[in-house]
Amino acid sequence: MSNQTTKTEFLLQGFSEVRELQVLHFVLFLVLYLAALVGNLLIISAVVLDRCLHTPMYFFLVNLSVLDLGSISATIPKSMANSLLDSRVISYAGCVTQLFLFLVFTSTDLALLTVMAYDRYVAICQPLHYERAMNRRACVQMAASSWLVGIVYSALHTGNTFMLPFCQSNVINQFFCDIPQLLELACSDSYRSEIGVIAFGVFLGLNCFAFILVSYAQIFRAVLRIPSEQGRHKAFSTCLPHLAVVSLLLFTGLFDYLKPTSSSAANLDLLEGVLYAVVPPMLNPVIYSMRNKELKASLKKLMGYILTSKN
Repeated sequence: MSNQTTKTEFLLQGFSEVRELQVLHFVLFLVLYLAALVGNLLIISAVVLDRCLHTPMYFFLVNLSVLDLGSISATIPKSMANSLLDSRVISYAGCVTQLFLFLVFTSTDLALLTVMAYDRYVAICQPLHYERAMNRRACVQMAASSWLVGIVYSALHTGNTFMLPFCQSNVINQFFCDIPQLLELACSDSYRSEIGVIAFGVFLGLNCFAFILVSYAQIFRAVLRIPSEQGRHKAFSTCLPHLAVVSLLLFTGLFDYLKPTSSSAANLDLLEGVLYAVVPPMLNPVIYSMRNKELKASLKKLMGYILTSKN
């Protein structure tokens, strides 16, 4: 413990030391950030402005878009600023804030996706009970519970991580503050309690995924019994995007947290971070709007209104 020092700042991993590549990284992240920003804001605007979309499924989808905006805004802007200013520094308080916000948005994301699976199960397997089970009050309570779970879980993780003594260097092998890389800086044997919290989080995540899989197994059984081909197509068009979003978020996150930290190179860690923190918020609007006719129609009306207003 003699090497223990009080950290006032950390150094984030850069994508390159070459100035031209740093500018390229800034431009690439700017494009990805703007794509996620525009896509999620379009979905939020379309759902809010179109009264036909004021249903539980789209209410949860708006919450999901807000979470995606928060998640990507917690990580990318700081990395972009560091690349533009040729810096790697993030303050201790900034690292705490970044980790807390990122965990709030990602853990709430998973909880909300579980609620959305239940919503689809009731809508397709028990349609006669849908209005009673998924009334406005129930939807608000489910969404609020998802946010509360995310906040509590993030506070537990963040507090437990930064209570650890950091004896190693202050270089984080990632472009944002993330738990696996922070644990590498902790004193030996001092992070066992946080490993327990991570194991508990993985257990909860796998249980959520199991619940989603069981829900969709029941949904697909019900869909296959629908005599109308159009009805089957509509059911699949609302369910398959949701399943793709869940798989993308959960498997990239689990791989990042469960892989042996010592066995991966810094560049691989950066790639995993991009797949885990950047790609899902950017792809979610595309995945949801690609197979959803109602949402595509609403987005077309919104874009037509915007273009008409400009003209």
